[in-house]
Amino acid sequence: MSEAWLQCNEGEGTWNAQEVIEHFIEAEKHNWIPRVESIVLEGEPQLFPAFDRFSHLKQISERSVEEALQEFSSIRLNNISTLKDIINSNPDLEKTGLHPEFGSVKLRELLSAWVVHDFTHITQIIRVMAERYRTDVGPWSAYLGILNRS
Repeated sequence: MSEAWLQCNEGEGTWNAQEVIEHFIEAEKHNWIPRVESIVLEGEPQLFPAFDRFSHLKQISERSVEEALQEFSSIRLNNISTLKDIINSNPDLEKTGLHPEFGSVKLRELLSAWVVHDFTHITQIIRVMAERYRTDVGPWSAYLGILNRS
């Protein structure tokens, strides 16, 4: 993909595709598995490890999108393997942990949030890419729902 595709966003305070990938990497490193382990190994009342959702914006990455995707893929594969091991040895999905903002949360809720988090950001990237075609599609925009959301 061209730099223009990778750098476009939805306006002030939104992320482009490269930033979303960097966010995915940070979440894989510091959010999902550390919090799964916190629930399984410690449970309540131990507070989840902190996760800064915006940490990827504090340092500009110089790597290519291909390099970032490779890192994400590697970390994700490792995390899935770790998750399988955890679930196989501790299958209680109702076990709870303590989120710093939400309070008591269940392991199954955290795992579901991980999936929907991915969907959210994938949709975000797709929306930004579709928006680049808004004027190019002409009158067909009336039939293209992604361009007609409220």
